[in-house]
Amino acid sequence: MRVCELTGKRRNVANNVSHAHNKTRTRQLPNIQKRKFWVESEQRWVQLTVSAHGIKIINKRGIEPVLKDMRGRGVRV
Repeated sequence: MRVCELTGKRRNVANNVSHAHNKTRTRQLPNIQKRKFWVESEQRWVQLTVSAHGIKIINKRGIEPVLKDMRGRGVRV
């Protein structure tokens, strides 16, 4: 399933609305990517499935505080 391990973003279901007001269902998919991050304290690579927003969070805060928060929520990394 395309879910960000950090932010929990997943697909959204919405309607395309035409000029005649006909509604058809559409999916809005998040920008999910598999990325490897080097964790200096553990001397290993960690592969995460994260959204583009999740990558920005990791770049801003650092990988180690993010992993600590994820492990606090019970996510196995």
